[in-house]
Amino acid sequence: MIKVKCDYRFFLLMTVVTGSLAACYNAGKSGKKIFHYNEFNGISSLDPAFAKSQATMWPAHQLFNTLVEIDDSLHIVPSIAKDWDISEDRTVFTFHLRNDVFFHDDKAFEGSKGRRLTAKDVEYTFYRIMNKSTASPGAWIFNNKVDSLKPFTAIDDTTFQLKLLHPYNPILGILSMQYCSIVPREAVEKYGTDFRRHPVGTGPFQFVAWEEGQALVLKKNPNYFEKDSAGNRLPYVDGINVSFYDSKATEFLLFRQKKLEFINDIEASFKDEVLTKRGVLRSEWDGKIILQTSPYLNIEYLGILFDSTNKLVQNSPMKLRKIRQAINYGFDRRKMVLYLRNSLGTAAESGFIPMGLPSFDSTIVKGYHYDPAKTKQLLSEAGYPDGKGLPGIKLFTIAIYADMANFIAKQLEEAGIPVQVEVVQKYLLLQMTSNSEAAFFRGSWIADYPDAENYLAVFYSKNPAPPNYTRYKNPAFDALFEKALTENNDSIRYTIYQQADQMVMNDAPVVPLWYDKVVRLVQPAVKGFKPNALNLLELRTVRLD
Repeated sequence: MIKVKCDYRFFLLMTVVTGSLAACYNAGKSGKKIFHYNEFNGISSLDPAFAKSQATMWPAHQLFNTLVEIDDSLHIVPSIAKDWDISEDRTVFTFHLRNDVFFHDDKAFEGSKGRRLTAKDVEYTFYRIMNKSTASPGAWIFNNKVDSLKPFTAIDDTTFQLKLLHPYNPILGILSMQYCSIVPREAVEKYGTDFRRHPVGTGPFQFVAWEEGQALVLKKNPNYFEKDSAGNRLPYVDGINVSFYDSKATEFLLFRQKKLEFINDIEASFKDEVLTKRGVLRSEWDGKIILQTSPYLNIEYLGILFDSTNKLVQNSPMKLRKIRQAINYGFDRRKMVLYLRNSLGTAAESGFIPMGLPSFDSTIVKGYHYDPAKTKQLLSEAGYPDGKGLPGIKLFTIAIYADMANFIAKQLEEAGIPVQVEVVQKYLLLQMTSNSEAAFFRGSWIADYPDAENYLAVFYSKNPAPPNYTRYKNPAFDALFEKALTENNDSIRYTIYQQADQMVMNDAPVVPLWYDKVVRLVQPAVKGFKPNALNLLELRTVRLD
């Protein structure tokens, strides 16, 4: 339970749903407009250098700003940088910064007053991400991309320069990632490792309190630099309250009681109560809640460890490409999406690059569909006719995907491929996949920025895990990947992306499951709350009636 002094500075600490009140008074009585949501997966850090999951990206997006950001149409638009210039050889980017961006008031600054952000802060932030002592999981974003001598330079207070080793078209998308949120040196040095729970940024909301596993409370930043078209300062709501119930059933109950403004995705156990199998609201819910869906740059998949030097791979039948392909043909993705997802998604029968990106073309990139005869043929060619003699395969997943894993395992078993599902905690699965300790595992990849390169980077052999959890290594793929990075012609680059994607599908280090959709249940009183293809939580323009 969070404990605070009961005064106006902490008006946001209202109802934290733990069975009792954790605040001085609730939002309704105070007249404050507070946006409530539950973070089922918990939050491990509020330091943007560690914003590697959606759960940590969402609060980072409220607390910090980046040089550039992605709009609703997936275009790169200004944020802290009002504009930028690109050199003729496309290796030097010069950003011109706003001069009205201030860090949140905090004791880290002189007089506890937030100071103006300068180009030095951008320089410091980017070097910090690369610094091994930071141990940021986002350190890979600049690997083999930026100049090795002096990649980041503050030319003056409002001019920042970034130098690349060679042209790299997705660099602006990289800079929009939450990893690249600008932080002040003073706060990082003052709080040290505790900066993870005492963030200081420039975002539309600022930190009030965080009791891990209980609640996170943010309040409106009165000095935020953005305004709406009428000149009104953003954001509109007074604050944000995040709870951390790890039960989706509890989350749904709180939503029904109007104690949460929305819920993200719908848990399998109550999907059928709310949605038809075709993915629309049942009639009894019409007018009571709003269903929001939109394309989501996320692919759900099963990963297969590919590193031939790893003993897990050496002792696994999945070291054989035909076995990996047999698994891909061995279950019905369409039936899985219909019955387990209520049609909220599209069966991934093309490549790893999902629907919604301009290079996606299912007529060009051929993936896998349900074909029991093909599975049988491949098993026989691999030396396991009808699966005879095939060793058991263990599939690691987390609890909320157990039904999906069991569905796949059952169909594969019928095809002659014995699969045992093992459910583990999310942190343990992340640890196992990062350390190459799982030969077969459930995974997903959410776009960090809207470019197919972000998905193909998952298979680039020079990348660590993350993002290359399968440890896929193919020199021909690497050559295509590197060629695409320097190609300025979009049409040609998309063709290269498709060739690389097809190569991955042929080698089958992954089993694509479905191309996702953003699915939100929203209270009717919430206005201006729009889903986006990156499923970022955008609260700057939200109003509560």
